[in-house]
Amino acid sequence: MMSLYAPYNPVAAVTPNECVSTVELRIRCQNLLNKDIISLSDPLAVVYHFQGGRWMELGRTEMVKNSLHPVFGKSIETKYYFEEVQKIKVSVYDIDNLTHTLTDDDFLGEMECTLGQIVSCSPFTKHLLINGSPTSTKSTITITADEVSNAKELVEFLFAAEDLDKKDFFGKSDPFLEIFRTHRDNWELIHRTEVIKNNLNPRWQAFEKPMHTLCQGDHSKKLKIDCYDWNNDGTKDFIGSTCTTIETMMGATTKAIVWPLVNEKKAKKKKGYKDSGRLVLRSMKVTELHTFLEYVFGGMQINFTVAIDFTGSNGDPRQPSSLHYIDPYRPNHYMQAIRAVGNICQDYDSDKLFPAFGFGARIPPVMQVSHEFPLNFNMQNPHCAGIDGVLTAYQSCLHQVQLYGPTNAAPIIYQTARFAHAAQQAESSQGAASYFILLMLTDGVLSDLNDTKSAIVYASTLPMSLIIVGVGNADFTDMEILDSDNCLLQAANGNVAKRDIVQFVPFREFYQRSSYESGGTDASSIELARHVLAEVPRQVESYYKMRRLPPKTPPQRPASLDQTVTPSQPPPSAPPRPPAPAKSPDYSKAPASGSAPGQPYPNMGPNTAPPQHYPGTAPQAPPSQHPGMAPQAPPSQHPGMAPQAPPSQHPGMAPQAPSPQYPGSAPQAPPSQYPGMASQGPPPQYPGMPHQAKSPQYPHVTPQAPPPQYTHMPPHAQHPQYPGMYAPQAQPPYPGMPPNVPPAQYPGVPPYPAVRKS
Repeated sequence: MMSLYAPYNPVAAVTPNECVSTVELRIRCQNLLNKDIISLSDPLAVVYHFQGGRWMELGRTEMVKNSLHPVFGKSIETKYYFEEVQKIKVSVYDIDNLTHTLTDDDFLGEMECTLGQIVSCSPFTKHLLINGSPTSTKSTITITADEVSNAKELVEFLFAAEDLDKKDFFGKSDPFLEIFRTHRDNWELIHRTEVIKNNLNPRWQAFEKPMHTLCQGDHSKKLKIDCYDWNNDGTKDFIGSTCTTIETMMGATTKAIVWPLVNEKKAKKKKGYKDSGRLVLRSMKVTELHTFLEYVFGGMQINFTVAIDFTGSNGDPRQPSSLHYIDPYRPNHYMQAIRAVGNICQDYDSDKLFPAFGFGARIPPVMQVSHEFPLNFNMQNPHCAGIDGVLTAYQSCLHQVQLYGPTNAAPIIYQTARFAHAAQQAESSQGAASYFILLMLTDGVLSDLNDTKSAIVYASTLPMSLIIVGVGNADFTDMEILDSDNCLLQAANGNVAKRDIVQFVPFREFYQRSSYESGGTDASSIELARHVLAEVPRQVESYYKMRRLPPKTPPQRPASLDQTVTPSQPPPSAPPRPPAPAKSPDYSKAPASGSAPGQPYPNMGPNTAPPQHYPGTAPQAPPSQHPGMAPQAPPSQHPGMAPQAPPSQHPGMAPQAPSPQYPGSAPQAPPSQYPGMASQGPPPQYPGMPHQAKSPQYPHVTPQAPPPQYTHMPPHAQHPQYPGMYAPQAQPPYPGMPPNVPPAQYPGVPPYPAVRKS
């Protein structure tokens, strides 16, 4: 009987890191410091989580212009683990420029707590601190948490408005929309559109929201849509509002829906007031959300490409101060970054062949500057076998090129884009089959920033992502501009990227001295790979969502190994024997055979067990298994040898029939030609033995097998040159010949003792 008090089993308890759910965090602030002189602060909130002994960025909200009481519309999602203490920090900054870095922005305060506090006390409010003390304005931050449902629906909205009220004295209104959902008896902001300047009939850009964000799966929940006029000082004037539900908005899938925008204050004061304009839902589309793993399960391959900066600013590779210096005891920063990122990407590439390029160097044979040369100098096949192959090609290339300049990144981006474009053209027939990741490693400022922007904008339409790792201590401001997390990148010609495909990180933030033996698994490499690849799944999803391309149906996989093969009949317990021809003599009961055939090895091929255990097969074991013979190298499958019939002790086999599995063998003479001939030497499967006739394949081998009558002959004297073999002897005619004992090399017969060499 089982004990009522079983011992504690930690494995049976909660599995470590077992995710309970995903939560989204929504942030608003009150009474922020004003760091601007003419206008108000432009706040942005950054959320961090404590992982691996350091604070790692989890996400950022949008920037709200000219506001000391911002309500951020962008939520931050994170995993919630009940069994862990998950530290969270939120920092608020006044954004003064378009760079991704925050070191040049004004700090407005921060707050630390745990995710458990936010979840259990939502909404959770706390003071913002600067250097451990509250701000002079007693700034506060409020965070609400909601569980993200498993609903996989995405809703696309296309809004417009008509005949809006004019709110500006010297122009028309500058309208924008704010959309709210009901949450715990309050209205909660979930989206804010862009501002359309000086227009009373605006048409806003399409935007998408997950269904769970809009209504948490309840289509009857109310949504409120407010229309405002934006002012330069950061304030807003209310135009009108309307309420609806997802259920009502579903009608816009077939035709437009119009609601009046009502200003309640005007309606109470003004007789005959009708509305302040009309809100038009031009279209609404509901599509299924597909995850990154669904595309992977459907067979999508990630094609990993490497591009390395070989410009002169890296320093002389022969000097230890160079970023390209090859230290025999530890990899340089380029090599560490390649291995860290490549080790992750290679698991999603079936052939493990990675194109590797360089740029900014003079290359042989004429030593001209190139910005897209293969590291192996083979333009027709720039692929390297695995990450080790990339590193080997990189080290070899360093000794053949001259570091030069300038630092032009656009050519190598277009080079990878050509591969991605070819894959895109095949999507109509192959589906979501290929996605490309370009890892670019550079040490400084780009010389072709505008061209690089244009290349990235073009690549944003393709199945491609760009990861930029900054090596060294240079100024990487240009790279941070390319990593446009808060807004889509715009080229010099005005074209805007379709999606965000760039992730930039400076390697110095993750550098930790490590040895080559770590293989890229030290803490710094792991954190680097995690940081630079964190956005790739979202970028893959955004591309295929933009293309409206679902994942391919994954192949059916068996539920267990037992279902892998379904045989039409039970497998045989022993290798089957060929059918015996008519009137074939049965030698299996011959008393002179010396021993019974051995039992076969079940479920094994005929060449995996010693040949004496396989009656009915030609001897395949190497000569070392035959006592008394000089060691011979075992031929591989006996190519080109004369076919041998199985010995006579194997029943059911026709004598001297050539084996069909050895094409090109010399045919064997029938037994009727042998009477009166001297005994022939050993079978032709033992090359190097003297014979009268010579085989064209083996000059010293007679392509003849001993006739079946030899198996009952008495033993003869040993051959003087080949111990363990029989010397040739004259034989009487076949009729009436006494049976002979089979030679030692035939399976099923005890071997004769070896004769010592003279």
